[in-house]
Amino acid sequence: MIETTQSTTRWRHIVDRVRGWESLGLLIVLVVLYAVLAFASPIFLTVGNQLAILQNAAFFGIVAFAMTLVIVAGEIDISVGSMAALSSSLLGVFVVQNGVPFVWAVVLVMLTAVTIGAFTGVMRSYFGVPTFISTLALYLGLRGLAQLLTNNFPLPIPSDDFFYWGDGRILGIPVAAIYLVVAAVVVAVIAKKTVFGRSVYAVGGNSKAATLSGIPVRRVKIVVMMISALAASIAGLLQSAQLSSGNSTIAVGLEFDAIAATIIGGTALSGGKGTVIGTIIGVVFIAALLNGMVLLGVNPYAQQVIRGAVVLIAVLVNVWRTRHTAAA
Repeated sequence: MIETTQSTTRWRHIVDRVRGWESLGLLIVLVVLYAVLAFASPIFLTVGNQLAILQNAAFFGIVAFAMTLVIVAGEIDISVGSMAALSSSLLGVFVVQNGVPFVWAVVLVMLTAVTIGAFTGVMRSYFGVPTFISTLALYLGLRGLAQLLTNNFPLPIPSDDFFYWGDGRILGIPVAAIYLVVAAVVVAVIAKKTVFGRSVYAVGGNSKAATLSGIPVRRVKIVVMMISALAASIAGLLQSAQLSSGNSTIAVGLEFDAIAATIIGGTALSGGKGTVIGTIIGVVFIAALLNGMVLLGVNPYAQQVIRGAVVLIAVLVNVWRTRHTAAA
């Protein structure tokens, strides 16, 4: 009798936790989306197509995970697409035009991205420039610099190994999808298992209280912007590997998809709240939606309308949930 009571209590506890899981509603929406697309297209649920969804998701998903930390900290980064394009272009310039060894070129590209990210963080922390403004300037400037360096022409990178890491497969699984999983695990560990991760939530929740608690608020903001820039650089390198060239025209709209996935995943625009699990669901949702619209032959212009509508709805739900939580 006692064992039965304990089992019932444990089951009720599990049910209560599931009901209280904030991402449950989004997961249900994702399941409905999959059901609709599977019914509309017999190709959608095939293994090959699902792997293609994961591969395509990697190019903005890695950035979305970093963006989760940025938005949780109460900031925003809309320069990630341009940063990816600049990283790709720099790789081509270093390797093709200047003969820099490939490995060193990759390191230099990443260091450049991290430095630019640190600059954005410093502008925010020490000069009070909102990250929306500084990254808006970088959104324009970095893309223009990438086009200037390459004259807006692709720079072919002759490396079969490099191409493999962007478009290759391990045991049938796209390498890019493996990068996506690794990035999710790394950011999840940072967010939940480290002092820095807890500091990010504290800063986003109440920066003044965080300062009084001894948390280095300025340093936290600088580091999250560096992480975002690094993630964008990695996304640019992955796309370069897929195309086997340094290209200034890649990653157009990357910032849109990354921010959309983060917001859809439940990260509060006001900061202080968000999970990697939610962002994972948001990434899969965006990737599946884009894939499904292509399979169904939706007009490209109509696709933009649908994507905009989805983000608007997600923002409205996000704001409503934040106000509802605050009122409670």
